[in-house]
Amino acid sequence: MKDMDDFLYLASQSPRRRQLLDQIQVSYQVLAIDIEEAVLPEETAEAYVQRVALDKALAGLLLRTQDKLVLAADTEVVLEGKVLGKPSDQAHAQEILRSLSGRDHQVLSAVAIHDGERHQIRLSRNIVYFRDLSTTEINRYWSSGEPHGKAGAYAIQGLGAAFIKRLEGSYSSVMGLPLYETAALLAEFGWNIV
Repeated sequence: MKDMDDFLYLASQSPRRRQLLDQIQVSYQVLAIDIEEAVLPEETAEAYVQRVALDKALAGLLLRTQDKLVLAADTEVVLEGKVLGKPSDQAHAQEILRSLSGRDHQVLSAVAIHDGERHQIRLSRNIVYFRDLSTTEINRYWSSGEPHGKAGAYAIQGLGAAFIKRLEGSYSSVMGLPLYETAALLAEFGWNIV
């Protein structure tokens, strides 16, 4: 069991992931990593999200200054097997949100932990059901600034929640860090949350 004053490295600058780690009272230091995020030919969405989470953890290992765990995660919105990614501009966000309107889609979230010698990855699969969205709503939502930099061009923890009719799975996973899987992985590395 780790002391309460122990910490891990978070290989992410996501405020949502920080908020979720704070929620389960895990101490961390943020590492600013930058990796290439592109789906490889023939790569499934499940394989992609797990590979990216592990790549982030490996990048974090190179930046850590103490012998501590590195935690990283990746969350992707997937429609009909295709990773939608983050919107590059307003037109792209409109295209993504129109494609999600009135339909269900998958949100995959992978968390990886590396201690410098071994690593473990867990994957969370979720289904999100969107109501029908009008063009006016999509444009207003873009103007709010919230879709910028968000997988699938929406944020479940913000205004985007108004689009969601139903969620099958984990709210924290759709937000960016599956807490059940994170706690289970941490336990494998000797950290007990509760």
